[in-house]
Amino acid sequence: QVQLSESGGGLVQAGGSLRLSCVASGSIFSINAMGWYRQAPGKQRELVTTIATGGMTRYADSVKGRFTISRDKNTVYLQMNNLKPEDTAVYYCTAEVYIGGTSGVRDYWGKGTLVTVSS
Repeated sequence: QVQLSESGGGLVQAGGSLRLSCVASGSIFSINAMGWYRQAPGKQRELVTTIATGGMTRYADSVKGRFTISRDKNTVYLQMNNLKPEDTAVYYCTAEVYIGGTSGVRDYWGKGTLVTVSS
């Protein structure tokens, strides 16, 4: 009913930049927070950044000052600057979606987009 589709991943050299996008579509009444998580090979998925409906943002310490999250309605962006090899991971978009009625709010996830940073 709700789909999240990420794009913008790829291969970049250390110090470079990438911009990820994620569009939420489907039976959406409203979206609360949206965000990005990442999972590096052999590691657990970790929070990168979130943005609430009112615009409040939260960042992992490892990306503060380098990554910027922004949102336009049902689309969330992640501008990644000064990328480092340790940023290599699959990046997942997530959204807290209310589909209306008595369904409550549920978290939805995209399938992920791979970001590879070469040294």
